[in-house]
This record gives sequence, structure tokens and C-alpha cells, in this order.
Amino acid sequence: MKIRPVILCGGAGKRLWPKQKKHQAKQFIDFGGWSLIQKTLQRIKKPVFDYPIISTNLKYLKDVRKSLKKNKVKKYKIVLEPAKKNTAPAILSSALIKEIPLKQPLMYFAADHLIEKSHILNRSINKNKSNLDDQNIFIFGIKPTNPSSEYGYFLSKKIKKNVNKVIKFIEKPKISKAKQVIKNKGYWNSGMFYLRKDSIINNFKKYQNKTYKSCLEAINKAKYRNNTYYLNKKAFSKSVEKSFDYAILEKTKKINAIKLDIPWSDLGSWKEISKIYKKDKAKYFKKKNVYYRPWGRYVNLFEGKNFLVKELTVNSKSSISLQKHHHRSEHWMVTHGKPKITINKQKFFKKPEESVFIPTGAIHRIENHFKEPVKIIEVQTGPILKETDIVRFQDIYGRIK
Repeated sequence: MKIRPVILCGGAGKRLWPKQKKHQAKQFIDFGGWSLIQKTLQRIKKPVFDYPIISTNLKYLKDVRKSLKKNKVKKYKIVLEPAKKNTAPAILSSALIKEIPLKQPLMYFAADHLIEKSHILNRSINKNKSNLDDQNIFIFGIKPTNPSSEYGYFLSKKIKKNVNKVIKFIEKPKISKAKQVIKNKGYWNSGMFYLRKDSIINNFKKYQNKTYKSCLEAINKAKYRNNTYYLNKKAFSKSVEKSFDYAILEKTKKINAIKLDIPWSDLGSWKEISKIYKKDKAKYFKKKNVYYRPWGRYVNLFEGKNFLVKELTVNSKSSISLQKHHHRSEHWMVTHGKPKITINKQKFFKKPEESVFIPTGAIHRIENHFKEPVKIIEVQTGPILKETDIVRFQDIYGRIK
């Protein structure tokens, strides 16, 4: 029996657009000829997988269909949620559709995660198929590359060859605690789940019976057309709004871990997105997009919908003007050098890999007091991303009119 991939495609992307009323869901953002849902669909086009099920809502239905067509995915099923109820009802209802056999292995992917070396992931999924039973759940850990407070962690112990039992979850710890967790061989919790259909049913019956009954009714009363299940709203709305982690993982003792050492990110912050443009800079660099200034230069790497990615190079003993913007905020990630940064009344130095956020209207500046050039990946977000949106207060090059 092949493994059935289920793609959870409901995230709103609010973390990237905290102050904006209109924002794009992260999985559909065009980052320069690619999107996260596109990468996810490509990842499951392997012999180990059967055709996908996509769990989403009406708001994203057009985008999902467009992505399926663009990636030439001809066979699929869509399960449409009529209300936002978090991941527990989404995971359960997508498993309950009639064409999935009771002992079917199901692999749950988030539509908005970036995973490289996916052949290693797919190999580990296939290898652990025989370890699935009617109670257990496998989660996937990623070996941390840094002590991040943006991700949850777990600790595990080996119970038999190639099987690790999860003994503790740690939710998004402070950096100091994250360092300790990594020292104790903790892994990032990637938010991917692997289990059989009968395990999902048994766990929900045991720990979330109300949600089980409401989702089963929502499926039984669903309307089906164009490969899409339109879940019954009245029934689905009775389910309890909870994440799968809180609803099931915190309660069951039968959680095993598959530990991976592969590049992975949920691209949940502009800092993480900046790292992609830094790594693939050659792919985005165009000579015609280089602009020289008295303090150095900047290059526009990519302009997306309501965001612009640049690389700034501030020469030795140089400084951009003390300035503010009316229409945009900025996210800076230092990649080289040691800039002195001003944000309103605060002044501080930053090192490579450190980042800073400049809210709309904040007065700010970058100064380079050292011999090494300063390089920064800058992501501008907002409705207007033009050089005309600069109000200068001080400038050593006489550019204040």
C-alpha cells in the first residue's frame, strides 16, 4: 500500500504581515518563480506516494486549484473546511473520507514548509511504514542549526532499532533554554505527522470524542463535486477548535520520532526568508538592478507582492542618511561586517546573522565605522516600496533639501 500524502493548506501568513489588513498566505507567495505549495507538490511526486489530499478552505480553493494545475497534479482530492477550527479537525476530517482504507498510512505535510534533501525524508517515511500501528503517531524532528526561539523542540530516547520515543515537548523556548535543549540532543519539532487512519480514529475517539463525532457527521453529510468534499458546516462547527498538538499529542503516550539532519524551515519570519535570498543570491542578481549611492550600493534581488528584497553594501566609514518611511517597514539581516544601527533613540551594534525590525515611521540609520564593508539583506514590506518614500533628517552627503 502506498503512502497517502495529506497537505494542510490553511495557514493565514499573519506572522509575515502583522500590521496589514490584506496579506498573502505564505504558501502561495511567489518568491521568484517558486512558491512553498509548489515545492510541497513537487516533493510528493515520488513512487512512494499515492495521489494527494489537500485540506483547505473556500478562501484558498482557487489558489489550490491553480497550484495543482501548474504542477500537473491530475489526480487529487480536496477537503474544504467551512470554518476555521485549527489543525485537529483538519487532520481528522481529511482522514475520514471514504476512499481511504482503515489501515492506510497517512503522511501530513504543511503546505508552507521549505524542505531540502527531501529524498532523505521520503526514504525515512517509507522505512518506518512497517512501524505504524493502530495507536502510534510518528513526528519528524530536524537537527537544529541554531538555538532558535521560533520553533518548538522535543526530547526522545531510543526504544528499539531506528525507533525513538518522544519523552518531552518544549514549546518555543527562550534562547538560553533552547541552547540547553540542544545540548540535551533536542530536535526541532517540524509539525509533520505520520500515522495510519485507524490510529487517527482511535486517538480522537479516546481523547477528542466530540470532535470525532462532529467531523464524522461533517464528512457523511458533505457535498462532493469536482474532486472536492464540501464539509457540512453545521456538523463541522461543533468540533472543538484545537491544534493537533494540544488535542492529541499532549495526551497520548505513543509518540515516536523520526530524526532528520536536513535543511528545513517554515519560513515563518522575514529573517528566514532573507536567508534564502542570501544563499541563492547569484540566482536573483541582475546587473541592471544595481544602484550606486555615496555610501555604497544596493541591488534589488526580487520584488514580490507588497515586498521587496534588497542587498545593501555600506562602505567603510560611510553611513546612510538618518531617515524614516511613511508607507513601509523594513527587516534587516546582517550578513557581513558590524553595523551601528539607530532606531529612534536606540543605538546598537549588530553582528552577522543577527536581525532587526524597523517599523513604519521609525527614524533609523546604518553606520559603518570599520574597515570591512557592511552587508545587509533588507526586506521592505508595505503598499508603496519606492525610493521616493524616504524622509531624510541628517545626511553627511548633503542630500537634504
